[in-house]
Amino acid sequence: MPASPAAADRARVLLRELGAADLAHPGGTLVAHLQRVQGQLAVWGARPTLQVAGLCHACYGTDGFPTALLSPDSRAELAEVIGAEAEAIVYLYASCDRKATYPTLADADGAFRNRFTGRLHTPEPQLRRDFAELSAANELDLARVDSAFREEWGTELLALFSRFRPLLSRPAWSDCRTVLAAGAR
Repeated sequence: MPASPAAADRARVLLRELGAADLAHPGGTLVAHLQRVQGQLAVWGARPTLQVAGLCHACYGTDGFPTALLSPDSRAELAEVIGAEAEAIVYLYASCDRKATYPTLADADGAFRNRFTGRLHTPEPQLRRDFAELSAANELDLARVDSAFREEWGTELLALFSRFRPLLSRPAWSDCRTVLAAGAR
């Protein structure tokens, strides 16, 4: 099911207004990457809310891409455009301290460390699944468009997504094995 056309259209307008079409990113521009991530989530059958979150996942920057289009203090502005649930996924994704969070993300009681506040919390199971699926779509896009990235990080990412496997949809896990195994050789 494709993302809500109205929310996705509003998000694309906002992304362009914020300069995402002018920011270089592997595979072209940041907006191109964001659209590919949204498209990947759609192919995997992600619900529309997660697809829209995928389109906006880098709005606050991430632990791996520090360039922010919006301050985390602007959460209400993004929520007005894409909806509160999609914005909450975007914020969770952006706030992740990967080093502290990744080792136990698949554990029901695993702590999630917010890199903006330093606080620990335990996201609900649906948010954990959303986070894992979005993480896979993001990293697989980078691995597909940049063979050097895939060769350098493929083995490590395959190990990561193997740990995340209980949180991933069947199509996401299948793509993780297919795309990242090429970098593991």
